[in-house]
Amino acid sequence: MLQELLEQEQFELIFPERSISGQPDIRLVYLMNDAVESFLVFHNARMTGEYRPDYEGEISASMSFEDMEYILVVHQGDSVVTIFFEDLLTDVHLYDYGEIGHFWMKDYEYLRQLEYRLAIMRDKYDYLGGEYCTPEERKLAMLVDFPPLNYCCYPAVPEQYIVPRVEPWVPTEEAIAVMEKLAAEADDKGLLKILKNYRKHPKPYIAKKIAAMLHRNAHAKVVDLLDEKLRKTVSGYKKRSFGEEMDVRCQQLMHKVEERRQQLQKEGKDSVILREEPFEIAKDSIGYQIHLMIWEKGILNRKVKIESYSLEKNKE
Repeated sequence: MLQELLEQEQFELIFPERSISGQPDIRLVYLMNDAVESFLVFHNARMTGEYRPDYEGEISASMSFEDMEYILVVHQGDSVVTIFFEDLLTDVHLYDYGEIGHFWMKDYEYLRQLEYRLAIMRDKYDYLGGEYCTPEERKLAMLVDFPPLNYCCYPAVPEQYIVPRVEPWVPTEEAIAVMEKLAAEADDKGLLKILKNYRKHPKPYIAKKIAAMLHRNAHAKVVDLLDEKLRKTVSGYKKRSFGEEMDVRCQQLMHKVEERRQQLQKEGKDSVILREEPFEIAKDSIGYQIHLMIWEKGILNRKVKIESYSLEKNKE
């Protein structure tokens, strides 16, 4: 895992307020997203040299073992940082991401939210292994290889932030099988028919046709079923906590948004509450927001309108 990070020239250190065993530990970020915060922990570590947290250039590294401890030397351009440590451990924190929402891209936002959650689910599966996923997550993660629903058709982030996959327009048998089961459970015979043809002829034009079907009112049931299954299978993971004071403020904002949701419901409008939150352990610049995704009636297509609510900054 360490070699993998260094080969990708990723080297972001975290110096936590608390350590795993009460001894000095230094953490190296391994995988960070809304589903997981995971680290490699240099146990009983000490560091010399200059670590540059904002460095974005090339890095080189070497490791040796002397006098019963490991020595990792990392070059960040002209700067050198050396970490002496006794052991390398993993520290993994899993979170409920079924109600997470980021609205970076417009149009058919409800499908882009699914694409985003499936992508981070698959990253967790690929980088940490199936033991960190529920059985249902392991199945649904295969949908990253289903072009009508992945970033080929519904990217959740702008193009410059997409991590490209090998042959993203080529569906896998596992991905089509998962969609067929969803379509069968939703009794969507039209989708089942085209999926059968797609398996025989996995062409981009058919993928785009299926993608268009997914935002039609006529196929809403299968999309809602997928969203329901995803939410349910990750609901057992913990929610992030940001300290007592911040948690109270988040709850107050959630109460405000819930009142708005109930008001909309009285007006005959359905809506979904989604959260956007910072990391719990590795602090970042993302603030806490709550979004209302409000369903709007369309003749053929399902549409939504987004209302966003943010925590006000504390007055100094």
